[in-house]
Amino acid sequence: MSPEENVTVRFYPPPDDLRRYFTTFYVAEFEPGTSGRLEDCLHPEWGGLRIFNPTGPDAQISGGHNVINAQFFATGPTSLPVHFSMPKTRMWGIGFLPLGWAYFVRAPAGAHKNLICDGYLHPSFAPFAPLAQNLYGPQTDGLAELERITNFFRHLTVRPLTDEPRIRAIHEGLVDPQLITVAELVERVAASPRTVERLCHKHFGFSPKLLLRRQRFMRSLAQFMIDPSLKWIGAMDSHYHDQAQFVRDFHEFMGMTPREYSTTPHPVLERIAQERNRVYGAAVQTMDRPAGVSATAA
Repeated sequence: MSPEENVTVRFYPPPDDLRRYFTTFYVAEFEPGTSGRLEDCLHPEWGGLRIFNPTGPDAQISGGHNVINAQFFATGPTSLPVHFSMPKTRMWGIGFLPLGWAYFVRAPAGAHKNLICDGYLHPSFAPFAPLAQNLYGPQTDGLAELERITNFFRHLTVRPLTDEPRIRAIHEGLVDPQLITVAELVERVAASPRTVERLCHKHFGFSPKLLLRRQRFMRSLAQFMIDPSLKWIGAMDSHYHDQAQFVRDFHEFMGMTPREYSTTPHPVLERIAQERNRVYGAAVQTMDRPAGVSATAA
């Protein structure tokens, strides 16, 4: 990050009654300096909402959708990078855990995989438009904005989910670094392989095999983001067979090689990941447990 660029971020754990639905709520301010824009890329993650004031980024998911200047930026679960160019702006981020997506979005995650969109224009995110429209007041007041977010979700009407125990069991399996095969995940969930496959596509967005590969990759990337001095060989998850397998995954999930990633500036994600890790002990939200960030930190 050049001297004139600045990114400040503050994370807030969801209150106890919302914790099992969300990763974190966080507010960030972006100052691009003389360049006028901050450029970076989002790594694979769960679905979420980002609400900007006064304006949002230009963004494109690798090989797919692009969004221009969206004040209400929404995403489904991703397995690809999202490249963006950010003006001077302020943003609230709201990250859904898979259970939160199931409760509040009420649409199959698999039908929204690798989706980025203007939340005002996509029917699945229409229920959140009132929050985006009314989040910011005439004066900057972070605590008042946070209260509007929590009150909004507390008053949304949601129906009970019969799948909730299995969603939580699948999620627990995915974030267990010792669980590495689909067979182990199926055993953990105590359901048939076909049921686990169906639930993963419906509530998590992808097949069990891809989700486990994504978790292994994200454990490695998160370690590097926390401490780049480790180099890739030190950050690489122990379950990779060799470096070539890691490089293949890197190219699939980030669209570039590890070397290309490490030699490209990451003024936004690096700052956010390091602060998130400092506060919660988890640099990226795919590492959060079903009970939320407080459980991760514990």
